Amino acid sequence: MTTVDRLFATDEARDLLALTREICADKLAPRASADEASETFPRDVFRLLGEAGLLSLPYAQEYGGGEQPYEVYLQVLEEIARAWMSVGVGVSVHSLSSSAVATHGSQEQRDAWLPDMLGGAQLGAYCLSEPQAGSDVSAVATRAVRDGDDYVVNGVKAWISHGGQADFYLLFARTSDESGRGLSTFHVPTGLEGLSFGAPEKKMGLTASSTTQVIFEDVRVSSEHLIGAEGDGMKIALSALDSGRLGIAACAVGLAQAALEVSVRYAGERKQFGQAIGHFQGLQFLLADMAAGVESARAMYLHAARLRDAGRRFSRQASIAKLVATDAAMKVTTDAVQVLGGYGYTRDFPVERYMREAKVTQIFEGTNQIQRMVIARDLLRQAGAGV
Repeated sequence: MTTVDRLFATDEARDLLALTREICADKLAPRASADEASETFPRDVFRLLGEAGLLSLPYAQEYGGGEQPYEVYLQVLEEIARAWMSVGVGVSVHSLSSSAVATHGSQEQRDAWLPDMLGGAQLGAYCLSEPQAGSDVSAVATRAVRDGDDYVVNGVKAWISHGGQADFYLLFARTSDESGRGLSTFHVPTGLEGLSFGAPEKKMGLTASSTTQVIFEDVRVSSEHLIGAEGDGMKIALSALDSGRLGIAACAVGLAQAALEVSVRYAGERKQFGQAIGHFQGLQFLLADMAAGVESARAMYLHAARLRDAGRRFSRQASIAKLVATDAAMKVTTDAVQVLGGYGYTRDFPVERYMREAKVTQIFEGTNQIQRMVIARDLLRQAGAGV
């Protein structure tokens, strides 16, 4: 596996990347293909990553976090996705699910829940999307009605990563019909009466990651599990999505990097017309374009992460990073199949799986069409166009 040349400000960050690469090489990469083929959810891997401190990197030390810059966390995430995309996406989803407690939870909630979340004992799922509410968050219909010390929840969430496997669900439900402040956020532990799951979706990629509907039928959630105040749900969801988009961008770069490495290795070994196919200019140009796409996307997510770490606005840059990185992943993985020719179309090589996995990155955490809307509206707003 080629080592990406990275710049770090501290020895601690370099050591974290070295640890990540070691775990990925020894524990993740050897089983990724088999578990994807058998659609086996690797719950033990998330425990391992938690025990190694890799689920807690951007969080405060007082809760067991690594207190690392987001720039470092995303590069760790890229390395994980490079070895096993389903796990990389799963780490991003878990971080997104845990972030609401860290940023909006009460002191009691943080003390009670964060240590197990960050240590891998509790795996999270992010329950925002619904069958009729994907990119349009305002269309969320799942409702939570106050009844004494509880909220009674009814509704269906869709496309939920870790559905049926998670230990807790970060739920966004409607507590009023007030525009802009109708949604609230809840920490829902698994095992509550009335909480059930649909059959796993039969997806074209990320098959080791369980994706299901999450069904709420008169589920009673204690009011102590309300995160923030009633009506804060939209604010919590949208603020977390910017960081989540950076997570997906980093995963997409890791996937594209893996596809590039397979392609370069194959081009150096495969011989046609008496020489390695990498000697032909047409294929060299293809590899060069793949490398340019990977490195450009990496630079974009790192720029957005550095803005975030500096406390500056990064929403537009997060959308650009997500757009650029996931489009690059789709192109690079498609080109990787082309480099390998007929072999690339078989399951004897991983690039056909990489290509299937890349497609969904252009869809989740906001489709790339939505990202273009976010980018354009921010440009127009800054120009005073009033859009």
